[in-house]
Amino acid sequence: MSDKNLIGAKIRQLRENREMSQLQLANASENSVELLEHIENGDVVPSLTPLIKIAKALDVRIGTFMDDVQQRGPVIVEQGQTEKVIYFSGQKDQTKESAMEFYSLASGKCDRHMEPFLIDVDIHDDAEFKLESHEGEEFIYVIEGEIEIVYGSEKYTVSKGDTIYYDSVVPHHLHAYGEKPAKILAVIYAPF
Repeated sequence: MSDKNLIGAKIRQLRENREMSQLQLANASENSVELLEHIENGDVVPSLTPLIKIAKALDVRIGTFMDDVQQRGPVIVEQGQTEKVIYFSGQKDQTKESAMEFYSLASGKCDRHMEPFLIDVDIHDDAEFKLESHEGEEFIYVIEGEIEIVYGSEKYTVSKGDTIYYDSVVPHHLHAYGEKPAKILAVIYAPF
């Protein structure tokens, strides 16, 4: 299993605890059996959309894939330093490399409805981006660099200190803009 995809084992565990086959989970999450198998084996770095759909099919929050020990009280992450990282490709069909590193800021907090992350957004060489959608909303605050959001047929450039809030059901793609990586604070709400 890749050291950049430790969530595959958690997905397998949750699926098996529910006595679901890979085919059942693939159908319920609108993913291919092949993609699910590769995710569970840690062979690929998935994008966010398939993981949100897998979480919904398993009836868990996406943060569940990162949680070890849940707590009911507040969760404190000092100076944004967390060891709970999810790596994403940023592209559903190009899953061999990570383009974004999501650092969970609420790992362990049970019954949460939002998923706050610090995200390192790497440079993406592709000129074309496959837009993906999922239920929910996203709030982005740019800490460093610039990002571009392709949102439906529109494009938005968001710079350091700027924010953008949008409905995730509209097909979208987020990537670093320009020649430098970016760092963002993202709060994702995905109902389950």
